[in-house]
Amino acid sequence: MDQNLLLVGCGKMGGALLSGWLDRDLAAEDVLVVEPFGGDALQNQFGVSVVEKLEGVPQSYSPDIVVFAVKPQAMDEIVPLYARFVDKGPMFLSIAAGKPSSYFLNCLGENAAIVRSMPNTPAAVGRGITVAYGSDAVSKEQKSVATTLLEAVGEVGWVENEALIDGVTAVSGSGPAYVFLLIECLAQAGIEVGLDPDLAARLALATVAGSGELARQSTESASTLRENVTSPGGTTAAALEILMADDGLQNLMSRAVAAAETRSRELAS
Repeated sequence: MDQNLLLVGCGKMGGALLSGWLDRDLAAEDVLVVEPFGGDALQNQFGVSVVEKLEGVPQSYSPDIVVFAVKPQAMDEIVPLYARFVDKGPMFLSIAAGKPSSYFLNCLGENAAIVRSMPNTPAAVGRGITVAYGSDAVSKEQKSVATTLLEAVGEVGWVENEALIDGVTAVSGSGPAYVFLLIECLAQAGIEVGLDPDLAARLALATVAGSGELARQSTESASTLRENVTSPGGTTAAALEILMADDGLQNLMSRAVAAAETRSRELAS
């Protein structure tokens, strides 16, 4: 990418994105970071220019892309300041949860090209998945650029209906916490059948991580992989009778995702 990129916020997610972009041959001199904390460390780590506040960005600066990677609660104070760039035609890419495109249009103006995205925390190790939505002003070229930027930390998908971002948030945005809880529960169940806690924790973590990798690499569906492990009348079948009962894991997961989606809609309103 031969474009000027202004990154607003460089915490864990912003840093993961920046690292991925530089690994994909985005030139460090094409990146300007606005980050009030740890500027010297960022410059040393990434070789990019860093300013503490927008006031440190020259008035003549013209970004092709502005990425908002700050926490949602900081948006009200930060986003309106960047309206000064709208007439220069950049794409504004947000990775903040709970902030719809209408929010950014209200802050920046109705002509702003807004891409709203929902990444998840495995992006920190390059194995995330991000789903994005583009406002009417986003061009096909800008959408392609956004895809390239977001692919630096994992897979990318798009939705045409922004309301679906709430469901995305509930499944993949919050989803890593569900998997971590599964690891906790599996380890605790191991302890309850007499395993040493350290061994139970190792078994749970390795099993979940290994199974996820197997599913990722396999051409077979998750249901087929499950069936492959399940011998009729065996130990796995006995466990699945519990997990697949009417009040089992599917029921719990559906209720959990519905609750998360409802809360996502509440936060965006």
